[in-house]
Amino acid sequence: MATPEPVGDITDAGSLDPESLGFMCGLEIHQQLDTGKLHSRQPCTLYDFTIENIPEEWPRAHRRLRASEGEAGQVDVAARFEARRNRSFVYIKSPNAGLIELDEAPPMNHDSDAIDVSLMVVAMMDMNPIPVMQAMRKTVVDGSNTSGFQRTTLIATGGSIGTPSGPVGISLLTLEEDSARKLDTQNGIAGEVVVYTLDRLGVPLIEIATEPEIKDPEHAKECASALGQLLRDTRKVKRGLGTIRQDLNVSIACGDRVEIKGCQDLDWIPRIISLEMVRQLHFYRLANELRLEAELPALPSNRDLDDVTIEEKVAAFTAENLPFETFELKDVFSSCDSKMISDSISQGSTVLGIKLPNFAGRLGEKKLDNDGAQLPRLGRELASAAKLAGVKGIFHSDELPAYGITEKEMDAVSGAISISDNDAYVICVAPEWQANLALESVMNRARQAFHRIPKEVRNVVVRKGAPEDGTTSAMRPLPGSARMYPETDIPVFELSKGKWDEITSNLPLTFEQRRDLLASCDISENQVDALLSREEDDNFLAGRNAELFEGLTKLPDKAWASLLLSRTREEVAEATYAPGPEYVPLSLLGFALEMREGGGVTRDGLVPLATQMMTSGGWKNSVGDAEIRNTLSKLAIELGVVPADDSAIDEVVAKVLAERAEFVAERGMGALGPLMGVVLKELGSGADGKAVSDALKKAISELQ
Repeated sequence: MATPEPVGDITDAGSLDPESLGFMCGLEIHQQLDTGKLHSRQPCTLYDFTIENIPEEWPRAHRRLRASEGEAGQVDVAARFEARRNRSFVYIKSPNAGLIELDEAPPMNHDSDAIDVSLMVVAMMDMNPIPVMQAMRKTVVDGSNTSGFQRTTLIATGGSIGTPSGPVGISLLTLEEDSARKLDTQNGIAGEVVVYTLDRLGVPLIEIATEPEIKDPEHAKECASALGQLLRDTRKVKRGLGTIRQDLNVSIACGDRVEIKGCQDLDWIPRIISLEMVRQLHFYRLANELRLEAELPALPSNRDLDDVTIEEKVAAFTAENLPFETFELKDVFSSCDSKMISDSISQGSTVLGIKLPNFAGRLGEKKLDNDGAQLPRLGRELASAAKLAGVKGIFHSDELPAYGITEKEMDAVSGAISISDNDAYVICVAPEWQANLALESVMNRARQAFHRIPKEVRNVVVRKGAPEDGTTSAMRPLPGSARMYPETDIPVFELSKGKWDEITSNLPLTFEQRRDLLASCDISENQVDALLSREEDDNFLAGRNAELFEGLTKLPDKAWASLLLSRTREEVAEATYAPGPEYVPLSLLGFALEMREGGGVTRDGLVPLATQMMTSGGWKNSVGDAEIRNTLSKLAIELGVVPADDSAIDEVVAKVLAERAEFVAERGMGALGPLMGVVLKELGSGADGKAVSDALKKAISELQ
């Protein structure tokens, strides 16, 4: 039964109707866990180094990887493609990488904490845990894993997540290793060399895949937000840029499934999805335009109605009419004005071209939609296919003359490869092996233009660390099940009833429950929001409920919240050369705050006092709350941070105001700021800034 032709204006992505276009979408969320590495017991420390400043003394290993057969005896299509790219890899061994990360020792059992966090998330989404969990190897030949595969374990299936637009089913949850972190790609005549660092390799990742039940682009954003909040509610996941990644599986009826990676910012998700709908609609229409001209049967408007026999006929037609034949064009460009071309030729590259019969005007030029995003065009898809071979790009006839290529070179190319007015051509400048591979990819993509879009993995185009406009580029073919096979080095994990009962009886509070707890405290709404955002609410409640240290009294709500939200802990860590703020005991800060609120130390003296308590050994050597308070009192006297009494402050304030009576008379309350420094200097380190400010305000007000 025929279906109506899809309707939609591709220049206005936001106007497309998902329902009428047969929109389908699912999410895959990848979240790093705050535990040890999954199979090596190494810490999950990430080092902030780039290729320019990574330590030279860190060891380096050189590898080449090849695709292997999966359990079914087949080589996965994505792995086969990667193996043809003629790449080698350099792995830089960070301090948290060992023989397991280098694939020179067998992996260890699953990290128990990572298993517990995974099961906690399973219970929170009411999923069905797998009773016997088998680690699997997933073939990955892009160099991001030293072994050529990623270890992944199915933890649970089923379940759902609630969103404002309705629930979304959860297909599965897996626990897997994160990949190595790419630092650089270096091009050479013999092939690419890709440099990775191993600090991130093996960090545990939870992957949550939803059912394709997302209704529209905005619903996808809601779902990603809900899943992200649920994961943060565990308080067992890493925070920060790159610790959570969203992949989008998107299709419309006239297109096909595409997996989009690199969606870091939730606000971009609706736009990225809408532009993918535009792309699929455009290339469906282009395919039928090409078929009509070639007198071939049109594509149905729904992929479910495709006829295999017809598609085979079209494939045979494209293979015959679009033969892959390269032409050597280096002589044509020997004196070209393009610096890129002349420099490449001088470095040993060649110039190859291919002919695309009857494609003139169909490769397109750069045009923008109503919101400033690039409109889809075949030329960009061809360039994207070529870049998978490692080249920087291609030149095609629809965009020339440009880039230093003149009409003279264009005429010469047309003559060399017999171009007619209806034909297009593509040129690639690269080492010969690479130019051949790039142009073969270009020709395959040109033939694909007669069919639906290819199933593939695409990546959001990023410029300067952010999405350029929401458009995507091809990354690799969509992998299949052939890349999975069992991991025989890791014993299966059997989930006992006792373990599951332990998990389900100790689930974390939800975001709403945490907010309700804070709402009953004597703090502002801004402080509530900040404590929740920074995940400091547990520490806040422990302090106000006298649970930080035996003998430490309940801390006042406002003062304790302000301390946790300030940089106090960071300042003490910096002053003591601690590796991070978490190494500064919260109970120490609690005792210092108690002392400050009781008038035993000035506000400005709290950080020096806590610092001295740590560096002098006072904190380590003091036993019990009484000895801690006694040691703090002695150190406060030694440091001179015991507050001056009110009479001393009033005396100095009166003296300063008398000496500067004209200034005060002229400036009024405006004299407060300048005089604060004078009074504090007179009082010395024992001055409390707030007490001085209050005394000055009162005295100036009385004078006025």
